[in-house]
Amino acid sequence: MTGPVATALARFRACGSGWLELPFFKGGAADAVATRIDARIAEGATVLPAPDDIFAALALTPPEAVKAVVLGQDPYPTPGDAHGLAFSYVGPRRLPASLKVILAECPGGAPVPPTGDLSPWARRGVLLLNTALTVEAGKAGAHLRYGWSALTDEVVGHLSAQGRPVVFLLWGAPARARAALIDTNRHGIVESGHPSPLNRLRDFAGSRPFDKANDWLVRNGVAPIDWRLD
Repeated sequence: MTGPVATALARFRACGSGWLELPFFKGGAADAVATRIDARIAEGATVLPAPDDIFAALALTPPEAVKAVVLGQDPYPTPGDAHGLAFSYVGPRRLPASLKVILAECPGGAPVPPTGDLSPWARRGVLLLNTALTVEAGKAGAHLRYGWSALTDEVVGHLSAQGRPVVFLLWGAPARARAALIDTNRHGIVESGHPSPLNRLRDFAGSRPFDKANDWLVRNGVAPIDWRLD
């Protein structure tokens, strides 16, 4: 019997996305990850986000549409909060502290929007990719070593190898570690500290990552991104 993650993978494959050309999907890596996570579900684990949202970042932002990349770690570990896009929040409570810090950096000086749903960014060419596409309820980081990181490396490498300019927004040490995969002769990197309130350096606030990303895009002949959510 096929598990829910394997079923979600099959549906993503059926959509014909350009991401399916990555070795992660063409070889057996994706199937191995899905099998491992489905085994956890069979054991009683609650895996997030919902299966149909696991590949949302790749589905909403195909490779040919990517203008910017934001790398996260893993989904919010509370049911109902995550929907497959890094840092994006659709839960019923107040915005997560890290997301409020992120949205406060949006250009224009507008108040922080009430919504945490970053889907508009994804539709405008911002790939919001977590290093692990799944997590277990109440267990942040539970799937960081389940094999998803190979997909992240392949996505970054694929975008780096293409000629079309892309700007990478790397927040915190885990994201910055992937700077080595990026050809900086073709692409831009905007580094900041992590927006988490647990970041003792507090070096995200005031770093203007979105302004800097747009400045780089314009200098390289690419239209700037509209970062508004309202």
